[in-house]
Amino acid sequence: MAFWDWVVIAVYFGLIAGIAWRASFLQQTSKDFFLASRNIGFFAIGGSLFASNIGSEHIVGVSGQGASTGMAMAHYELHAWIMVLLAWVFVPFYYRAGVYTIPEFLERRFNARARWILSCVSLLAYVFTKVSVTVYAGALVFQTLLPDTFGTPQNAFWIGAMATVIVTGIYTVAGGLRAVLFTDTAQAFVLLVGSLAITYFGLRELGGWGELQALASANADQFALWRPLDDPEFPWLGILIASPIVGIWYWCTDQYIVQRTLAGRDLATARRGALWGGVLKLFPVLLFLIPGMVGWAMHQEGMLEIPTRMIGGEDVIDGDQVFPTMVMTLLPEGLRGLVVGGLLAALMSSLSSVFNSTAALFTRDVYEKISPGRSERHLVRVGRIATSVVVVLGLLWIPVMPRVADLGLYHYLQSVQSYLAPPITAVFLLGLFWSRINAQGAVWGLSVGFVLGMAKLMVQALVGEGQVFEGPAFLAAFGDFNFLYYSGVLFAISIAVIAGVSLATPPPDPAQISGLTYGSRTEEQIRENRESRGAMDYVLTAIVLGGVVAAYLYFSFWLY
Repeated sequence: MAFWDWVVIAVYFGLIAGIAWRASFLQQTSKDFFLASRNIGFFAIGGSLFASNIGSEHIVGVSGQGASTGMAMAHYELHAWIMVLLAWVFVPFYYRAGVYTIPEFLERRFNARARWILSCVSLLAYVFTKVSVTVYAGALVFQTLLPDTFGTPQNAFWIGAMATVIVTGIYTVAGGLRAVLFTDTAQAFVLLVGSLAITYFGLRELGGWGELQALASANADQFALWRPLDDPEFPWLGILIASPIVGIWYWCTDQYIVQRTLAGRDLATARRGALWGGVLKLFPVLLFLIPGMVGWAMHQEGMLEIPTRMIGGEDVIDGDQVFPTMVMTLLPEGLRGLVVGGLLAALMSSLSSVFNSTAALFTRDVYEKISPGRSERHLVRVGRIATSVVVVLGLLWIPVMPRVADLGLYHYLQSVQSYLAPPITAVFLLGLFWSRINAQGAVWGLSVGFVLGMAKLMVQALVGEGQVFEGPAFLAAFGDFNFLYYSGVLFAISIAVIAGVSLATPPPDPAQISGLTYGSRTEEQIRENRESRGAMDYVLTAIVLGGVVAAYLYFSFWLY
C-alpha cells in the first residue's frame, strides 16, 4: 500500500462519516432508526439491497469459488429472478401489514410463538453467517494486503477484524437505517468500479476473454455450470433443489434484506426498489466469479503466485486469497486504494445491514414482548446493546470457521444457509398460499426444521476425521452428507410437519388471517395492489427475467 492508496481510502472514509453524521440528526424514534421514517426512494432501496448482499464474503468468497470451482456456485448469484418474486408476491403483504420486522408479520399470520422462534433463528443465523463470515473475509483482506504492518499476518487478521467492526458499528449506531441505506448506495458503485478494474487488468494480462475461455474449456469438469449427479460437492440436481430454497429464504423472508423494502415511502416504491435491486443482482457473476477465474488462469500460466493450502492431502489453490492477491499484484497505486476501499465498502455495507437488522429484530420481537411500554429512546438504546452482543458472538465463532470452510468461504456460507433456510421458506410459502395452515403447524415446522438444521451444522463442524471429535461412523457420515441434498430433505420434512400438524388441528380463525394470505385478500387490498403497478415495474421485471435466462443460456454452453 503506497501513499496515494491511503489518500483514496481516507477520502472514502471521510465521505462515509459525513453521510452517517448527517443521518444521525434524524434519529428520534424507533421508526426513524429501524425504517428510516418510511421515506426512502426506490433507487436507494435497490442500491442498498445490492450492496448489502454483495459484501466482502462475495468479493472474496465468490471470487474464490470462481478460482476453485468455476461456475458451480453461479446459480446462487443468478437469484435476480427471486427478487421479482419478492417484489410481486411478498412485498404487497409485508408493506400493507405495516410491520417493522418479518417475524412481526409471522405473528399476525400465526401467533407470537412463531414470531419468537423466527426471531431467535434469525439472530443465530446472523452469528453463524453474516457477522462471522463478513468479518472473516474482511480480515483475510487485511492479512493479505498488510501482512507485516502489524508485526505478523495473524496480527493483521485480528486487528483488521476488530477495526472494521468498530468503525462500522459506530456509524450504524449513530445513523440507523437511513445511514445504512445511503452509505450502501454509494458503496454499491465503489464495488462495481473496483471489480470492473480488477477484471480489466486481469484479462489484459492474460490475453483476453478468449484465452480465459480456452483455459477453462481444458478443465471443463471443474468449471462447468452444471455438474454430473455423481459430483461430490455440486451435483446439478442438488443445486436445482437447494438454490431456490435458500434464495427464497434470503431474498423474500430474511429481515436483513426485506427491511430495505419496508422503508419505501409507498407500496409502488417498495416494489420498484426490489425490482431495481434485481437488475443490479444480474452483475455479480461477471463482477466476482469471473475475476476469480481470471486469477486461476493467471496462476496456471505462471503470471500470478497465489497461496495454496492442503485439503485432503492435496496442495490446492487457496481460492479466498485470489482477489486480495490480484489487488496487491496487478493494480497501480491509487487504483489499488480505490479497490481496497471497495473491499472495505463491501465489508461495511454488509455489517451495517446486519447491525441494524439485529437491533430491529431483538428490540421489536423480543425485548418489547418482555418489557412493553418503554420509551422510544430506550428502545433505540436496547437495539444498540443487542447489536454489540451479536457482534461478539460472531467474533467468537470465527476460529471455528476454518474447520467447516475447507472448500472456501462462499461454500461455507451457502452450506450453513442450506441448513437454516428450509423450514422458514416452507412456513412462508405455505402460510401465504394455503389458508388452512395454522399456528400449531407453523410452530412445529419451524422447531423441528431448526433442530435438524443445527444438528447437521454442529456435527459437520465438530465430528469426523480431523475434527474436534472422531465420533461414531454414522455421525461422521451424517456430517459429510451433501449439504444441497440435505437442504431438500429438510425442506420436505418441514412441509410434511407443517401440513400434517395443521390438518390434525383446528383451522385458523378467518378473521385473524384476513388479508394475510392470497385466498383471504380484501377487495381494497387487491385494488391497491393493482393501482400501485406502473409501466416501469413491468420493464424492470422483463430486464431481470431476460437477463437471468440469457446468463443461463450462455454459461450452460460456454465451455463446449
